Amino acid sequence: MNDPGNLFCVAAPSGTGKSSLVKALLELDSHLVVSVSHTTRAPRGQDVDGREYWFVDEPTFRGMAERGEFLEWAQVHGHLYGTSRKGVEQRLAQGQDVMLEIDWQGALQIRQLFPCAVLIFILPPSWDELRQRLERRGQDRPEVIATRLANAREEVAQAAHFDFVIINSLFETALFDLKTIVHSQRLRYAAQRRTRSQVFAALDLA
Repeated sequence: MNDPGNLFCVAAPSGTGKSSLVKALLELDSHLVVSVSHTTRAPRGQDVDGREYWFVDEPTFRGMAERGEFLEWAQVHGHLYGTSRKGVEQRLAQGQDVMLEIDWQGALQIRQLFPCAVLIFILPPSWDELRQRLERRGQDRPEVIATRLANAREEVAQAAHFDFVIINSLFETALFDLKTIVHSQRLRYAAQRRTRSQVFAALDLA
């Protein structure tokens, strides 16, 4: 990846706090943007089209996939989710750091396309705590929660394929960890050479 921007992928089981952590980090870091995914699932709660997701029907989604408009896409909990190729590539080329909230399948697909991408997995502190968080959300029926918990066991097993793991026991600590990962990536030699190319050229390092 030769674009000046950095690419981060954050994955986690449903209910782990991924979206809340990413939202909080975006409020602290003006250089970081989130890519809004497309999905076939229906909006819920306070969801706004274009903010949480771009909500589309399945024929529209599959048409976009066939035209190669997604960097990655996958079926998760019975719905389709995909990351816009154009949106991500444009922002990286402009020097913005992009964060993707995606499932583990999508993150591993992104790694194949962008070897420099940073993969971050967020874990719950325990299965009991994850169940309680899903129940406290009040968004899903008991049978849906049971399905999410069953899927979470498969998802958690994929954490070994990621670069970093954050255990979200205490929100403030997990947010600090996420912020630290982002900042550390920006200071890597390869990342600095991309973002500060003029300095590297002046020092004969390019």
